[in-house]
Amino acid sequence: MKFRIDRDALADAVAWTARTLPVRPPVPVLAGMHIVAGGEENSDRLKLSAFDYEVSAQVTTDIDVEEAGTALVSGRLLAEISRSLPPHPVEVTTDGAKVMLRCGSAKFTLLTMPVEDYPTLPEMPPAAGSVGSDEFAAAVSQVAIAAGKDDTIPMLTGVRVEIEGETVTLASTDRYRLAVRELHWKPERPDFSAVALVPAKTLADTAKSLTAGAEVSIALGGAGGSGEGMIGFEGGGRRTTSRLLDGDFVKYRSLLPSEYAGLAEVQTAPFIEAVKRVSLVAERNTPVRLSFSQGEVVLEAGTGDEAQAVEALEASLEGEDIDIAFNPQFLLDGLSAIGSDVARLSFTTPTKPAVLTGKPPQEGEDPNYRYLIMPVRLSG
Repeated sequence: MKFRIDRDALADAVAWTARTLPVRPPVPVLAGMHIVAGGEENSDRLKLSAFDYEVSAQVTTDIDVEEAGTALVSGRLLAEISRSLPPHPVEVTTDGAKVMLRCGSAKFTLLTMPVEDYPTLPEMPPAAGSVGSDEFAAAVSQVAIAAGKDDTIPMLTGVRVEIEGETVTLASTDRYRLAVRELHWKPERPDFSAVALVPAKTLADTAKSLTAGAEVSIALGGAGGSGEGMIGFEGGGRRTTSRLLDGDFVKYRSLLPSEYAGLAEVQTAPFIEAVKRVSLVAERNTPVRLSFSQGEVVLEAGTGDEAQAVEALEASLEGEDIDIAFNPQFLLDGLSAIGSDVARLSFTTPTKPAVLTGKPPQEGEDPNYRYLIMPVRLSG
């Protein structure tokens, strides 16, 4: 194997592929990055792959091939080396059981692993449709924040992806909050419908890393068909697959209130800053209390025997005055995700879930993002 590649192109491709490398590989070869230079299908392309039996990553990029070939080397080491190379073209060659990298006056020799022991990457499921990469990344980040972190309840660590025609709905919950985002996409078939539960961390990392291309293609395996139990994403020469989570997701639509007793609006940026300041005195798991009345909201944290903080902000209120309390971090996560200058908080009672949204561009429009948050009961 012998090829030349631009230093930045190599560093980019290796760094992206290395994200998937397992921290503690179940078998040694999975710590490797699979390198294919040239070949019958892609004579002037480099293909890098990583796989941990759950998630696979593959990237292709242009190279000058002198001699086609395949090798398997330590992915982490290759990532560290390619990141630190000087700004010169890189020449990669194999010499027996070794891979040599030359870049300017720097030269590295890496040991190879047995290529024949490397597992075959899963096939990409059939393409289901495509969506703008930036919008997809933004939507996934809005929803992934509410996913659970407790691996003992795998279902709650996922994002539910529901596809119905031209609408994709993403939802996640950790039982204390629920995030739901709707977006439009271009399905391959107008009547396409599917449901998948994707690990939230994988989905968030993937969506964020596929914004190099204008669009992301989403591929879903049908029941009994190729790629069943898998989801695939492709964009900008990068493709990744992930195994889906098992389990029935909560019936989240029934959790969203159908009507509200009150609605408050506050400027988002000052609200975020005030919550951050007031929560400085909130001991672990202590809520921030919000008292809404006509024209203002008063934020308070801390009780009689502890440090206390109080701050008032302008706010508009429709409905009766209300005192309600939230976990400050959960509230901040939602305020940071709504993507609007004005935060709208809709509530029923101080003990029932409230829904945080941005103010829709047109009055009467339904917001495409909703963040439901459980209040903390106030004692006394």
